[in-house]
Amino acid sequence: MWQIHVKHNSAAIKMNYKLYLMEAFGLSIFMISACFFAGELWHTGAILNLIFKASLEKNLVMGVAMGLTALCIFYSPLTAPSGAHINPAVTLAQLYLGNISLLNALFYIIFQFAGGLIGVLVMSSLIGTVLTAAPVGYVATVPGEGISPFEAAGCELLIGFVMMTMVLNVSKSTLKKYTRVFAACLVSVYVFFAGPISGFGMNPARSFASALPSHNFNSFWIYLFCPVISMFTAAWLYKRFPLIKNSVQ
Repeated sequence: MWQIHVKHNSAAIKMNYKLYLMEAFGLSIFMISACFFAGELWHTGAILNLIFKASLEKNLVMGVAMGLTALCIFYSPLTAPSGAHINPAVTLAQLYLGNISLLNALFYIIFQFAGGLIGVLVMSSLIGTVLTAAPVGYVATVPGEGISPFEAAGCELLIGFVMMTMVLNVSKSTLKKYTRVFAACLVSVYVFFAGPISGFGMNPARSFASALPSHNFNSFWIYLFCPVISMFTAAWLYKRFPLIKNSVQ
């Protein structure tokens, strides 16, 4: 998972355009799902909002929904062949590890940002104020109520580091075939626990996709830098001190 060796020369860009489109499509699907379920769960009068009253229930449903969405993206033949990075922080970590060239990493990131934004814009046109009005507000990632920016930053650093550390090490273990399942489970857990704290960004392109149309860049530095710092740190530590050494070739 997340390790895909694309051809390392500019002439190969045309050959890799399908991979770029997969990255865009993957994050677009993730954002469409996030917009739909957030709107249904938190917009007054929406069906799921009438069924699930407590915030705990809503966060649980949202977590399960986004975990299943991530799992579909990780396994779908429409998105998996690209490595299903769908996250600039993941792509930059893989660039550091030598699994993707600089030029292709650049195109991955461009298409990730474009795909996420398209997903949000499509949903805003389809469900309107269900998504755009408070309290959903384009599902923007912002610190939770009563949470300081530095507390939110700490949360984002932790979840990004744990996610990347898990993926890199489990993918080299005897549990390799379950890496994508573990990653999807972490997404569910993060939505439930980290959502109320930091908004669960862990992805600069995902956060930008909501921030731009909502004009809500409150503490955006957290969601732009913390995922990159945390995942790069995890990759740096993995390269020097892997927890699991070549259990699976």
